[in-house]
Amino acid sequence: MTIEKNIVLKREKNKPILIDIYCKEGLKISPIVIFCHGYKGYKDWGAWDIMAKRIAKNGFCFIKFNFSHNGGTVEQPIDFPDLEAFGNNNYSKELNDLGDVIDWAITHFKDNSFVDTSRIYLIGHSRGGGIAILKAAEDNRIKKLVTLASVCDFGKRTATVGNLDQWKKDGVKYVTNGRTKQQMPHYYQFYEDYIQNKERLDIKKACQKIKIPQLIIHGNSDTSISIKEAESINNWNPKSQLEIIKNADHVFNISHPWPHDYISSEFEEVIKSTLDFLV
Repeated sequence: MTIEKNIVLKREKNKPILIDIYCKEGLKISPIVIFCHGYKGYKDWGAWDIMAKRIAKNGFCFIKFNFSHNGGTVEQPIDFPDLEAFGNNNYSKELNDLGDVIDWAITHFKDNSFVDTSRIYLIGHSRGGGIAILKAAEDNRIKKLVTLASVCDFGKRTATVGNLDQWKKDGVKYVTNGRTKQQMPHYYQFYEDYIQNKERLDIKKACQKIKIPQLIIHGNSDTSISIKEAESINNWNPKSQLEIIKNADHVFNISHPWPHDYISSEFEEVIKSTLDFLV
Protein backbone atom coordinates (compact mmCIF):
# COMPACT_ATOMS: atom_id res chain seq x y z
CA MET A 1 0.00 0.00 0.00
CA THR A 2 1.18 3.50 -0.84
CA ILE A 3 0.82 5.99 2.02
CA GLU A 4 1.69 9.66 1.63
CA LYS A 5 1.39 11.81 4.74
CA ASN A 6 1.16 15.57 5.18
CA ILE A 7 1.03 16.63 1.55
CA VAL A 8 0.73 20.42 1.56
CA LEU A 9 -2.01 21.88 -0.63
CA LYS A 10 -0.95 25.50 -1.05
CA ARG A 11 -3.64 28.01 -1.99
CA GLU A 12 -3.36 31.62 -3.04
CA LYS A 13 -4.76 33.95 -0.33
CA ASN A 14 -5.89 30.96 1.77
CA LYS A 15 -4.24 28.89 4.46
CA PRO A 16 -2.72 25.59 3.28
CA ILE A 17 -4.42 22.23 3.78
CA LEU A 18 -2.59 19.07 4.91
CA ILE A 19 -3.59 15.87 3.10
CA ASP A 20 -2.91 12.14 3.59
CA ILE A 21 -3.36 9.54 0.84
CA TYR A 22 -3.79 5.77 1.25
CA CYS A 23 -3.92 3.71 -1.96
CA LYS A 24 -3.43 0.06 -2.83
CA GLU A 25 -2.87 -0.08 -6.56
CA GLY A 26 -3.65 -3.06 -8.70
CA LEU A 27 -6.79 -4.48 -7.06
CA LYS A 28 -9.19 -2.64 -9.32
CA ILE A 29 -9.94 0.88 -10.49
CA SER A 30 -10.31 2.68 -7.16
CA PRO A 31 -12.95 5.29 -6.36
CA ILE A 32 -11.75 8.22 -4.24
CA VAL A 33 -13.00 8.38 -0.65
CA ILE A 34 -12.51 11.71 1.14
CA PHE A 35 -12.87 11.88 4.93
CA CYS A 36 -13.87 15.06 6.79
CA HIS A 37 -13.02 15.29 10.49
CA GLY A 38 -15.26 16.99 13.03
CA TYR A 39 -15.22 19.90 15.45
CA LYS A 40 -12.02 20.02 17.53
CA GLY A 41 -10.85 17.18 15.30
CA TYR A 42 -8.02 16.49 12.87
CA LYS A 43 -7.02 13.85 10.35
CA ASP A 44 -4.61 12.07 12.73
CA TRP A 45 -7.03 11.73 15.65
CA GLY A 46 -7.54 8.37 17.33
CA ALA A 47 -7.92 5.45 14.94
CA TRP A 48 -8.70 7.35 11.72
CA ASP A 49 -5.42 5.95 10.32
CA ILE A 50 -6.64 2.41 10.91
CA MET A 51 -9.90 3.21 9.15
CA ALA A 52 -8.00 4.76 6.24
CA LYS A 53 -5.79 1.68 5.80
CA ARG A 54 -8.70 -0.74 6.03
CA ILE A 55 -10.81 1.09 3.46
CA ALA A 56 -7.84 1.54 1.10
CA LYS A 57 -6.96 -2.15 1.43
CA ASN A 58 -10.44 -2.95 0.10
CA GLY A 59 -9.94 -1.13 -3.18
CA PHE A 60 -10.37 2.58 -2.51
CA CYS A 61 -8.10 5.58 -2.72
CA PHE A 62 -8.61 7.10 0.73
CA ILE A 63 -7.89 10.76 1.43
CA LYS A 64 -8.12 12.50 4.79
CA PHE A 65 -7.18 16.11 5.49
CA ASN A 66 -7.13 18.86 8.06
CA PHE A 67 -9.52 21.73 7.52
CA SER A 68 -7.38 24.83 7.02
CA HIS A 69 -8.60 26.58 10.18
CA ASN A 70 -8.95 23.57 12.50
CA GLY A 71 -6.15 24.90 14.72
CA GLY A 72 -3.36 22.70 13.41
CA THR A 73 -0.37 23.89 11.39
CA VAL A 74 1.81 22.43 8.63
CA GLU A 75 4.59 21.99 11.19
CA GLN A 76 2.31 20.64 13.94
CA PRO A 77 -0.79 19.02 12.41
CA ILE A 78 -1.87 17.30 15.64
CA ASP A 79 -3.78 19.20 18.33
CA PHE A 80 -4.24 22.96 18.27
CA PRO A 81 -1.13 25.17 18.26
CA ASP A 82 -2.88 27.85 16.17
CA LEU A 83 -5.86 28.97 18.23
CA GLU A 84 -6.12 32.20 16.24
CA ALA A 85 -6.91 30.16 13.12
CA PHE A 86 -9.37 28.04 15.11
CA GLY A 87 -11.17 31.17 16.25
CA ASN A 88 -11.48 32.38 12.67
CA ASN A 89 -12.89 29.13 11.33
CA ASN A 90 -16.46 28.88 10.04
CA TYR A 91 -18.71 26.54 8.07
CA SER A 92 -18.20 28.36 4.78
CA LYS A 93 -14.43 27.99 5.02
CA GLU A 94 -14.81 24.26 5.67
CA LEU A 95 -17.16 23.83 2.70
CA ASN A 96 -14.71 25.68 0.47
CA ASP A 97 -11.79 23.67 1.87
CA LEU A 98 -13.58 20.44 0.95
CA GLY A 99 -14.24 21.75 -2.54
CA ASP A 100 -10.54 22.54 -2.95
CA VAL A 101 -9.56 19.05 -1.75
CA ILE A 102 -11.94 17.48 -4.29
CA ASP A 103 -10.47 19.67 -7.06
CA TRP A 104 -6.95 18.75 -5.96
CA ALA A 105 -7.70 15.02 -5.84
CA ILE A 106 -9.15 14.98 -9.35
CA THR A 107 -6.14 16.86 -10.70
CA HIS A 108 -3.63 14.82 -8.69
CA PHE A 109 -4.95 11.47 -9.96
CA LYS A 110 -6.04 12.43 -13.48
CA ASP A 111 -3.25 10.42 -15.12
CA ASN A 112 -3.34 7.52 -12.65
CA SER A 113 -4.81 4.46 -14.32
CA PHE A 114 -5.67 2.87 -10.96
CA VAL A 115 -7.86 5.72 -9.66
CA ASP A 116 -11.33 6.58 -10.93
CA THR A 117 -11.69 10.35 -10.52
CA SER A 118 -15.31 10.20 -11.71
CA ARG A 119 -16.33 8.45 -8.48
CA ILE A 120 -15.89 10.68 -5.45
CA TYR A 121 -17.31 9.39 -2.16
CA LEU A 122 -17.48 11.41 1.08
CA ILE A 123 -17.31 10.31 4.72
CA GLY A 124 -17.86 12.91 7.44
CA HIS A 125 -17.75 12.62 11.22
CA SER A 126 -19.75 14.88 13.54
CA ARG A 127 -19.56 18.47 12.23
CA GLY A 128 -17.68 17.05 9.26
CA GLY A 129 -20.79 15.00 8.54
CA GLY A 130 -22.82 18.17 8.20
CA ILE A 131 -20.20 19.65 5.89
CA ALA A 132 -20.20 16.45 3.79
CA ILE A 133 -24.00 16.55 3.49
CA LEU A 134 -23.94 20.17 2.31
CA LYS A 135 -21.19 19.49 -0.22
CA ALA A 136 -22.94 16.36 -1.55
CA ALA A 137 -26.04 18.45 -2.22
CA GLU A 138 -24.18 21.17 -4.11
CA ASP A 139 -21.51 19.18 -5.99
CA ASN A 140 -22.59 16.55 -8.53
CA ARG A 141 -19.11 15.02 -8.62
CA ILE A 142 -19.96 13.24 -5.35
CA LYS A 143 -21.54 9.82 -5.93
CA LYS A 144 -21.95 8.35 -2.42
CA LEU A 145 -22.16 9.80 1.09
CA VAL A 146 -21.50 8.35 4.56
CA THR A 147 -22.04 10.31 7.77
CA LEU A 148 -20.79 9.17 11.18
CA ALA A 149 -22.47 10.70 14.26
CA SER A 150 -23.40 13.72 12.16
CA VAL A 151 -25.05 16.94 13.25
CA CYS A 152 -28.35 17.77 11.55
CA ASP A 153 -28.63 21.52 12.18
CA PHE A 154 -25.85 24.11 12.17
CA GLY A 155 -28.28 26.86 13.18
CA LYS A 156 -28.95 25.38 16.61
CA ARG A 157 -25.23 25.22 17.26
CA THR A 158 -24.59 28.76 16.08
CA ALA A 159 -27.49 31.10 16.70
CA THR A 160 -29.09 29.75 19.86
CA VAL A 161 -26.12 28.81 22.04
CA GLY A 162 -25.06 31.36 24.65
CA ASN A 163 -25.65 35.09 24.81
CA LEU A 164 -25.48 36.58 21.31
CA ASP A 165 -25.36 40.16 22.57
CA GLN A 166 -22.46 39.35 24.88
CA TRP A 167 -20.66 37.44 22.10
CA LYS A 168 -21.03 40.43 19.78
CA LYS A 169 -19.88 42.85 22.48
CA ASP A 170 -16.83 40.79 23.45
CA GLY A 171 -16.08 39.69 19.88
CA VAL A 172 -15.16 36.23 21.15
CA LYS A 173 -16.37 33.38 23.35
CA TYR A 174 -14.35 30.43 24.59
CA VAL A 175 -14.89 26.68 24.74
CA THR A 176 -12.75 24.45 26.94
CA ASN A 177 -11.08 21.49 25.27
CA GLY A 178 -11.62 18.70 27.78
CA ARG A 179 -8.55 16.76 26.63
CA THR A 180 -5.95 19.49 26.08
CA LYS A 181 -7.48 21.96 28.61
CA GLN A 182 -7.05 24.80 26.11
CA GLN A 183 -9.47 27.71 26.03
CA MET A 184 -10.47 27.61 22.39
CA PRO A 185 -11.81 30.87 20.92
CA HIS A 186 -14.79 31.42 18.64
CA TYR A 187 -14.78 34.90 17.16
CA TYR A 188 -18.09 36.57 16.40
CA GLN A 189 -17.39 36.25 12.66
CA PHE A 190 -18.53 32.62 13.04
CA TYR A 191 -22.08 33.77 13.72
CA GLU A 192 -21.94 36.48 11.06
CA ASP A 193 -20.81 33.98 8.43
CA TYR A 194 -23.64 31.63 9.35
CA ILE A 195 -26.26 34.37 9.02
CA GLN A 196 -24.82 35.57 5.69
CA ASN A 197 -24.79 32.01 4.29
CA LYS A 198 -27.82 30.55 6.06
CA GLU A 199 -29.38 29.15 2.89
CA ARG A 200 -26.21 27.36 1.80
CA LEU A 201 -25.71 25.97 5.32
CA ASP A 202 -29.20 24.46 5.70
CA ILE A 203 -28.59 20.74 6.29
CA LYS A 204 -32.30 19.84 6.13
CA LYS A 205 -32.70 21.36 2.67
CA ALA A 206 -29.47 19.70 1.57
CA CYS A 207 -30.73 16.27 2.70
CA GLN A 208 -33.96 16.78 0.79
CA LYS A 209 -31.98 17.68 -2.31
CA ILE A 210 -29.53 14.75 -2.24
CA LYS A 211 -30.05 12.22 -5.05
CA ILE A 212 -27.13 9.89 -4.34
CA PRO A 213 -26.93 6.88 -1.99
CA GLN A 214 -26.55 7.99 1.63
CA LEU A 215 -25.58 5.93 4.70
CA ILE A 216 -26.14 7.36 8.18
CA ILE A 217 -24.30 5.72 11.11
CA HIS A 218 -24.85 6.73 14.73
CA GLY A 219 -24.19 5.24 18.15
CA ASN A 220 -27.08 4.83 20.55
CA SER A 221 -24.84 5.90 23.47
CA ASP A 222 -23.73 9.15 21.83
CA THR A 223 -24.01 11.92 24.45
CA SER A 224 -22.48 14.60 22.23
CA ILE A 225 -24.96 14.42 19.35
CA SER A 226 -28.35 12.86 19.97
CA ILE A 227 -29.39 9.87 17.92
CA LYS A 228 -32.48 11.95 17.10
CA GLU A 229 -30.28 14.00 14.77
CA ALA A 230 -29.48 10.87 12.75
CA GLU A 231 -33.18 10.06 12.65
CA SER A 232 -33.93 13.57 11.37
CA ILE A 233 -31.38 13.23 8.57
CA ASN A 234 -32.86 9.87 7.66
CA ASN A 235 -36.40 11.27 7.63
CA TRP A 236 -35.41 14.20 5.41
CA ASN A 237 -33.96 11.84 2.81
CA PRO A 238 -36.23 8.77 2.56
CA LYS A 239 -33.72 7.17 0.16
CA SER A 240 -31.03 7.10 2.86
CA GLN A 241 -30.32 4.17 5.15
CA LEU A 242 -29.75 4.47 8.90
CA GLU A 243 -27.60 2.10 10.94
CA ILE A 244 -27.54 2.30 14.72
CA ILE A 245 -24.41 0.98 16.45
CA LYS A 246 -25.32 -0.43 19.86
CA ASN A 247 -23.34 0.80 22.88
CA ALA A 248 -21.31 3.20 20.72
CA ASP A 249 -20.46 6.70 21.90
CA HIS A 250 -19.77 9.75 19.73
CA VAL A 251 -16.41 8.39 18.55
CA PHE A 252 -17.49 4.72 18.49
CA ASN A 253 -15.53 3.87 21.63
CA ILE A 254 -12.17 5.08 20.29
CA SER A 255 -10.05 7.68 22.07
CA HIS A 256 -6.94 9.75 21.43
CA PRO A 257 -4.18 8.83 21.46
CA TRP A 258 -4.90 5.32 20.14
CA PRO A 259 -1.60 3.39 20.26
CA HIS A 260 -3.13 -0.01 19.48
CA ASP A 261 -3.29 -1.95 16.22
CA TYR A 262 -6.80 -3.16 17.08
CA ILE A 263 -10.02 -1.16 17.38
CA SER A 264 -13.26 -1.37 19.33
CA SER A 265 -15.95 -3.80 18.15
CA GLU A 266 -18.22 -0.78 17.61
CA PHE A 267 -15.70 0.90 15.31
CA GLU A 268 -15.18 -2.42 13.52
CA GLU A 269 -18.91 -2.36 12.81
CA VAL A 270 -18.65 1.20 11.46
CA ILE A 271 -15.88 0.25 9.04
CA LYS A 272 -17.64 -2.95 7.90
CA SER A 273 -20.92 -1.12 7.27
CA THR A 274 -19.11 1.65 5.42
CA LEU A 275 -17.30 -0.82 3.18
CA ASP A 276 -20.48 -2.78 2.46
CA PHE A 277 -22.13 0.49 1.42
CA LEU A 278 -19.27 1.84 -0.69
CA VAL A 279 -18.44 -1.33 -2.61
